[in-house]
Amino acid sequence: MKGKYSTEAALALLREKARALQAAGETRCPRRGDFSEEEVVAIKAFLGPWPRALEQAGLKPVSHPEREIKRQERRILAKRKTTAAKIAARRAKEEAGQSPSS
Repeated sequence: MKGKYSTEAALALLREKARALQAAGETRCPRRGDFSEEEVVAIKAFLGPWPRALEQAGLKPVSHPEREIKRQERRILAKRKTTAAKIAARRAKEEAGQSPSS
């Protein structure tokens, strides 16, 4: 597939290759070497690291579901910290701007 890619197109590439491998009698998951460099880049760009891409395509079981939950929790905490820091910086800037005129 050449041209524009999307998440759906990346998933379709993986699933199509898996079907082709299965039809050829292979029992393995698709490997990076089964695709062109452009396809590998697109798959990884839309689906993340290769093992996660295979999981999203339904070709491999999720290795550590609890790891995904912890990762999401860490991302939420990091986002909250970032937001709190931005709010604090904005308030400090507003106070600094209003103090001299008071």
